Amino acid sequence: MASIMDGERQFHIQTLPEDVGEYVILAGDPARIPVIAENFENPKQVAHNREYNVYTGMLDGVKITACSTGIGGASAAIAVEELVKCGAKYFIRVGTSGGMDLSVSGGDLVIASAAIRGEGTSHEYLPAEYPAVADFEVVQALKMSAEKLCSDKIGDKYHIGVVHSKDSFYGEVEPENSPMSYDIKNRWNAYLKAGCLTSEMECAAIFSVGIARKVKCSAVITALWNVERSNAGLEDNITYDSSKAIKTAVEAMRILINQNK
Repeated sequence: MASIMDGERQFHIQTLPEDVGEYVILAGDPARIPVIAENFENPKQVAHNREYNVYTGMLDGVKITACSTGIGGASAAIAVEELVKCGAKYFIRVGTSGGMDLSVSGGDLVIASAAIRGEGTSHEYLPAEYPAVADFEVVQALKMSAEKLCSDKIGDKYHIGVVHSKDSFYGEVEPENSPMSYDIKNRWNAYLKAGCLTSEMECAAIFSVGIARKVKCSAVITALWNVERSNAGLEDNITYDSSKAIKTAVEAMRILINQNK
């Protein structure tokens, strides 16, 4: 029986297997993809459909791809699924977030070792008891990269640990406006007590797809600000600059590429 899913070209991201490298950098914003691709040799846009903007080039002689995912876990999972079908094996998400733990200030990088599954997509891939963990090899490459690029100053540090993935942006920033505010606030406070570093929207889904499809994933996320630091009267920054996270991801991919040669 014929299906709209038939054929080599992927239904959503519109790529063919030859369009995609084994190494992929993911970002939510389609406009961020050509900026990431500027770090590649001879980058070329190979597809652009809906929220999925895809560029491929070379890095140290190996094909590498950058693909946007849009906002949230559902669209990010589609991107990873279809990139895997095209042969991708390593994924690094470059994202933005709101800091949670008081050690994280605006401008800091957070390397995600695992994600709280506070969204819905991951539950279509893993049992509720199973953690959404990042791949150790990719986390280690990101750590090696961040060590060279970050200092120990506020707004220029890096952290490694658990991040919070959610479906509702405004549930985080304006919980008092939700009929579920009592539950949102109680869970948020529990995550704070457990040392969660920052809150974002895609890591849990990406890591869960990676686990299910047996590919390697992690993420490096810029904390834009930290409302908990502000509430505590601590110094904080506000930043919209993702350039350090992009450079960290590219250099981590370079490490992985050369380790695998």
